[in-house]
Amino acid sequence: MAEYQKIQTLFKRDTKNVIIPSMFTLPEFEYLKDCRWEATEKIDGTNMRVELLPVMNSDGSLKKVLYEFKGRTDKAQIPPHLMDKMYKLFDYDKLVRYFYPDTDGREYAPVTIYGEGYGMKIQKGGNYIKNDVDLILFDVRIGRWWLGREACENIAATLGIKIVPLIGYMTIPEAIDYVRKGFKSTIAENPDYDAEGLVLKTPDGLLLRNGERIITKIKTCDFLKYKNVYGDSTVEQKINPKYNLNENSN
Repeated sequence: MAEYQKIQTLFKRDTKNVIIPSMFTLPEFEYLKDCRWEATEKIDGTNMRVELLPVMNSDGSLKKVLYEFKGRTDKAQIPPHLMDKMYKLFDYDKLVRYFYPDTDGREYAPVTIYGEGYGMKIQKGGNYIKNDVDLILFDVRIGRWWLGREACENIAATLGIKIVPLIGYMTIPEAIDYVRKGFKSTIAENPDYDAEGLVLKTPDGLLLRNGERIITKIKTCDFLKYKNVYGDSTVEQKINPKYNLNENSN
């Protein structure tokens, strides 16, 4: 079962660890910059996994399903109050009925549900949920297949869990402008809480040459740091006007 891949940041950084808005970290981002990406709100929490592993009988029938909660890595420590919440959110029998129905001839594959644990005592989660924690789904993998947004929404609805909010479909320049201006979190109990940024995926699940998916993230705090160090947050564009960061997003 796979840990979730590290999400590549969009921009390269200078010697002060400040973003360079005119330079992308991967050539694929340059190539796909004018395509529409699936943009979801980036949640400031801790990465979680729900892993389901089918064990088969010798005749090919389903013997049992192993079931485990993990963090981003296999050795990650999960806060006890979040672990308690996970057991409340994910009922074993319901998961097995949904992902491993008793159907003749069906091939059963491992399932991993990826989500972000967030809320009280997790990062700045008190702004999201003051007196509780929760899990919000952001990806599902069945066997070697990553599911699309619609399928993930259906799973979240069936299991009664949240899914990361879809902000829209944007080109990379549009997403840069959206994050640079800042926006409020769409899930936080505190209505004045600023969202951390956006996560961008290609809707069709395109891959890098190493087999990892093409995913990136853009964080508002990086633009704030840029402004604090260099003043005008668009000064890099003036030096190298490769991208028009002042263009209004659609």
